[in-house]
Amino acid sequence: MHVGHLRSTIIGESLSRLLEYLGHDVLRLNHVGDWGTQFGMLIAHLQDKFPDYATVSPPISDLQGFYKESKKRFDEDEEFKKRAYACVVKLQAGDPEITKGWQLICDVSRKEFDNLYRRLDIKLIERGESFYNKMMIEVVKELEDKGLLEEDEGRKIMWGEKPNSGIPLTIVKSDGGFTYDTSDMACIKHRIHVEKGDWLIYVTDAGQAGHFQLIESCGKRAGYVKPETRVSHVGFGVVLGEDKKKFKTRSGDTVKLLDLLDEGLKRALDKLIEKGRDKELNEEELRAAQEAVAYGCIKYADLSHNRNHEYIFSFDKMLEDRGNTAVYLLYQLTRIRSIARNAKVSEEQIKSAVDLTMISLEHEKEWKLAKVLIKFPDVLLKVTKDLVLHPLCEFCYELSCAFSEFYDKCYCVENVNGEMKVNMGRILLCEATALVLEQCFYLLGLKPVAKM
Repeated sequence: MHVGHLRSTIIGESLSRLLEYLGHDVLRLNHVGDWGTQFGMLIAHLQDKFPDYATVSPPISDLQGFYKESKKRFDEDEEFKKRAYACVVKLQAGDPEITKGWQLICDVSRKEFDNLYRRLDIKLIERGESFYNKMMIEVVKELEDKGLLEEDEGRKIMWGEKPNSGIPLTIVKSDGGFTYDTSDMACIKHRIHVEKGDWLIYVTDAGQAGHFQLIESCGKRAGYVKPETRVSHVGFGVVLGEDKKKFKTRSGDTVKLLDLLDEGLKRALDKLIEKGRDKELNEEELRAAQEAVAYGCIKYADLSHNRNHEYIFSFDKMLEDRGNTAVYLLYQLTRIRSIARNAKVSEEQIKSAVDLTMISLEHEKEWKLAKVLIKFPDVLLKVTKDLVLHPLCEFCYELSCAFSEFYDKCYCVENVNGEMKVNMGRILLCEATALVLEQCFYLLGLKPVAKM
């Protein structure tokens, strides 16, 4: 996985968390490309480099490098290309040796995925194109029986609800093979008629918007998409480097996502040490803060931008502790949580105070904070309607700023004639702010820490 997969992973996870929080039953499916020509290419290369792969596990941990080698051969060697295509046919037919090679490659890839998802706290079900392999045969027959396919230079194509308008789907290639269009038609049928999905949300880059509009349109023609089914495409812009070009390494390669997370960890630790946190926190607390900052800043920088636009990836800006950044928000929540602790007010005391204590809202900053707090449900409803998450980030920042103003002007603990007096109403306002921020953080995939 490279940086291009970052946005779909982060946006999809947050939308899933939000919809679950609002009571929806969400099936989080990771539609991975685990079938087709690229696997024929990889298997043919595997046969040449490791002919005994069926009995001895081959050392192909660097799958990206292995893929580049096979792609180069595929582009330059006509004989290799023919073999690669032959491997695809054998794979689709269930050839045991070819299937074994396919499983080996998928397993190597899956280990890296799992490592990434664990670090980013992503929960999903992998369901690759191969899952729909047998269904594609049924879908092609069904579409033919309904008279929805047309012959076109050896291909079988299908138009949407406006025939001969735009580009059709290629359901069967001239060589008899299937395409992404075929698997996506099998996929939309399965998700609605087997999984009983009433709202399908596709999270991919904006360039695929036209494709999914066509899939929905053809799905309606085929009777797969019901009148009450809601289909949404959540598109997003590309990630740019600080040179405002597509984000790549200095050598021009795509940035591997694992390398990006490792760099984030390194920079987060440097920042914490620069602030002297290594002298205040023990080893476990420092590691928790390091991970919260590193992964939180990467996620938040993505989600705080309008997903429809491209954004510039900059660790320096992400790790700033001022402004609308994950570092500032994480620090604010840690600070809020320390107020009751420093005032020696226990959780039990807070719970019992809820029904007994008036929150006065007499001070203008108390009133301002309360007004921001009650925006929370409206913000969630807006996000659910538009499926853009930056308004939730803006709300977090607005709430943090309102709290900061409140805290500067409204004392929660005062020294009255040598005696420490706790203002329980204001402590409860702190608690309400912390609870709302914690819920927002969960929805955005940020992990709060007790000390920072």
